[in-house]
Amino acid sequence: MRYLAFILAALTSAEMQAYQLAPRLVVSVTIDQLRSDYMEAFAPLCHAGGFRRLLRDGMVYDNASYPFSPVDRASATATLSTGATPYYNGIIASRWLDRQTLQPVSCVDDARHTASPARLETSTVGDELKVSSAGRALVYAFAADSESAILSVGHAADGAFWLDKAGHWQTSSYYAPAPTWLRAEPAARNAHGAPASNDDVVTASLSALAATPLGQDDNTDLICLTLSAGKADGKPVRQWQDEMESVYLQLDNTLQRLISGVGQRVPLDRVLFVVTSTGYTEESATDPGKYRIPTGTFYINRTANLLNIYLGAVYGQGRYVEQTFGNQMYLNHKLIEQKRIGMTDILGRSQEFLVQNAGVADVYTSVRLLDGGSDILKYRNGFRPTLSGDIAIEVAPGWKLLNEDTQQTYTSRAGFMPFPIIFMGPGAQPGHVATPVTVDRIAPTVAKAIRIRAPNACNAAPLF
Repeated sequence: MRYLAFILAALTSAEMQAYQLAPRLVVSVTIDQLRSDYMEAFAPLCHAGGFRRLLRDGMVYDNASYPFSPVDRASATATLSTGATPYYNGIIASRWLDRQTLQPVSCVDDARHTASPARLETSTVGDELKVSSAGRALVYAFAADSESAILSVGHAADGAFWLDKAGHWQTSSYYAPAPTWLRAEPAARNAHGAPASNDDVVTASLSALAATPLGQDDNTDLICLTLSAGKADGKPVRQWQDEMESVYLQLDNTLQRLISGVGQRVPLDRVLFVVTSTGYTEESATDPGKYRIPTGTFYINRTANLLNIYLGAVYGQGRYVEQTFGNQMYLNHKLIEQKRIGMTDILGRSQEFLVQNAGVADVYTSVRLLDGGSDILKYRNGFRPTLSGDIAIEVAPGWKLLNEDTQQTYTSRAGFMPFPIIFMGPGAQPGHVATPVTVDRIAPTVAKAIRIRAPNACNAAPLF
């Protein structure tokens, strides 16, 4: 009995020690368009407390990627917070076409609250943290734009805040009103996601730490920041060595101030920092034709009109392609049903017609994507049957797709853009991991570290 009591006491002690080692605070930093190659190029110029500290003291996964395509800021943020791809979480892009109205909608549009996470169809780490703590945990988000703030925390957060056009902090009526300490913040120096607003995001986050009990008890709290590694003027990069050096050095200063400021409020051995990228980059302003690299422009509206003529010759007159948006075509389901045409048949014919056009690398139909072949899994993961178009065009590398109605352009580039996942804090052993990993594994890793359930659509395994 004495030995049994000793063993039970030892187990209890170990469990208590493990509980005490759980982070008091998780600081999640998503950096829009962050690139490893730029980080490495400018590292010698950086301070010891910013990028260099993260790379030295953090567990760094050097070869991260997104498990779906295409990727933009909204779909990336939703995947990071939910641990699920757009196929499950419902955020396929920043904007898409509403099938009922055939008008573009934003991923955070809400008729009642103006903006909310209503279109995010799964739980987030922040949601699960609120549930597991019976609401006691604090969850906040700060960003220069509404979609990043809202999608990084989700439905149950205490607050999601972003900068309006005048550079003032605002929120949605979906959440609690902006607190006094945030309303007292001076107007941001530069809004619209420009890097100069990075400092304003960090300042507001540190104000939250000073004005609330974030990280002050054994209930883990979460604060999410979205920063930018893009150019302040939003224009394409022409000479990256000159144009991006100041961006990354300013970002380095901002990260150093964040880490130092957090450490002044919460012991850093009780803080888990998570840093990663949105995994895409705005294309550089280059003219491939100038260097005799194969290129061209694919006009999707013009091609949709030709497809309508072709389908009319096969099935009888009618506007079979109702609308285009981005690289997608939306078919007229009512007309197709009235004519008693099988969807598989019309999509098959459309694919055969479209793939013959110059500049088309591949054509993804809803039927093909729902069949879920392993060779197209990445594109299928970015598809949502009720939201996405019936047909998506992938243009050849080097080609530009132009939507004549919206003037949206997209240049295909199949090359890999390197970016890291960095964990720094409790449970993260310093070092570099070369094994390729996907970012949907961040959410379950954080959930495991703070001892809560992973988000409800997440089926990825923790990284450690």
